[in-house]
Amino acid sequence: MKLNYLFAAAALAFIPACEKNETPEVKEKIDDALDRRPNEELKDAGEDIKDAAKDAGNDVKDAAKDIKEDVKDATE
Repeated sequence: MKLNYLFAAAALAFIPACEKNETPEVKEKIDDALDRRPNEELKDAGEDIKDAAKDAGNDVKDAAKDIKEDVKDATE
């Protein structure tokens, strides 16, 4: 029984050491995950556009690389 009290006392000793250090970036990520940000639909649409633009940029890079290889092969 004394061992249980010892564990409880140790656990209570560590609780004050766990301060809540929530930065704005962390708060934004938490709110995003829980879908409770202000103007959530607009922010999600903006993120979707950003992701689509990134994907399009990668597709253009891949296409340019393919064209470069095709031109190289055609000139040999």
